[in-house]
Amino acid sequence: MAFVHTTKVRFAHVDAAGIVFYPRFFEMLNAAVEDWFAMLGRDFRALHLEDRIGTPTVRLETEFLAPAMLGDELAITLVPAKIGTSSCTYRFVFAGAGTERLKGEGVLVCMDLEAQRSRPWPEAIAASLRAALP
Repeated sequence: MAFVHTTKVRFAHVDAAGIVFYPRFFEMLNAAVEDWFAMLGRDFRALHLEDRIGTPTVRLETEFLAPAMLGDELAITLVPAKIGTSSCTYRFVFAGAGTERLKGEGVLVCMDLEAQRSRPWPEAIAASLRAALP
């Protein structure tokens, strides 16, 4: 099951030509991942501050397909592709006005923030991720 996060391209996202500056796409992607985890049942505040679990990105592969401009409305679609004991590979697509702007694949790792190393996903999150697999 896909998760879709929508966002508007704002002035803070663009360069002098009004085109999204590429690192801003990664900030938007991170916001989408944060909202995805809230939908999965554990928001980042609880996950990080209460559970002391992080979800760092350990791999990110991106293909830029078309520019996004100031004022564009973007739909960011996230779909899990593979769930491991402590990792989640997911695919993402940014689209606006019927055009894919970028797509790619990322890997998140469940991390114990105290020990600074990977740990198994909490069962509730793992079950939610598995249920979202296509």
